[in-house]
Amino acid sequence: MTPGRKLLGHIALLVPPFGWLGVFYLGSLSVLLLSAFWQVDAMSGEIVRDWTWENFRILFSDTTYTVIARRTTGIAILVTITDIILAWPLAWVIARKVGPRLKLTLLVLVALPLWSSMLARIYAWRLILGHDGVLNWGLRLVGLPDQNVAFTNIALWIVFSYLWLPFMLMPMVAALERIPASLLDAAGDQGATPWQVFRTVVFPLAIPGMAAGSVFTFAVTQGDYVAPMLVGGAGSEFIGNVVYSNVGVSGNVPFAAAFSLILLAMVAAYMLLARRFGAFDAQ
Repeated sequence: MTPGRKLLGHIALLVPPFGWLGVFYLGSLSVLLLSAFWQVDAMSGEIVRDWTWENFRILFSDTTYTVIARRTTGIAILVTITDIILAWPLAWVIARKVGPRLKLTLLVLVALPLWSSMLARIYAWRLILGHDGVLNWGLRLVGLPDQNVAFTNIALWIVFSYLWLPFMLMPMVAALERIPASLLDAAGDQGATPWQVFRTVVFPLAIPGMAAGSVFTFAVTQGDYVAPMLVGGAGSEFIGNVVYSNVGVSGNVPFAAAFSLILLAMVAAYMLLARRFGAFDAQ
């Protein structure tokens, strides 16, 4: 086969996926960007396609939306930190302390919840955290007072940390597996304590894996709107809930697009930060 025909063959293979990406993903983002600068006529309810910054002025001047944005970002950061802490022990055991067969078993157990519906897992946590749920039942057995965590931001934090933990664990396992055993042996031969080995060798080399996992946990928490509706309380509204209500209830698509752009900007900024820590080099 001549080089020219080989090149045409490669182009033919790439055109369908890149065409799909360009039309349905980049195209929809372009429409989103444009509609964010439109408005809805208050009298007719029709979209007015005149260039205006009014949607963004409302978002930045109304404290309700700034509070929602801070809540969304704050809980996303808290979930990311929590998942890093929870993932470390299990990731270390899977990557460095067990044999191939047990490692495969543990990885399957970690991924097993992902095979079930997210709604089923969220409703399971409602049963656990409810007033008459498993949590309070266990507390009553040991003589402790009931905890009113259902339909609060605490419940939202717990549920999100559970939902996205596998997405943090997998990149961390991959990063820890890449650490050469010779480095750990050399550090020990030099008289380093286990804590010093962890602080100076293991942790720095695991940063790309943590950064890669944090991209998943931060981005999906930021964009979620199902969990806040099902397990959050009156003060648990996320950006996604505002976008959903403006699209599906009030029909104010331009305002929803403007808030979506702010959400995309925050996620993009976080991805750029994660890239500086080698998030995408580790994968």
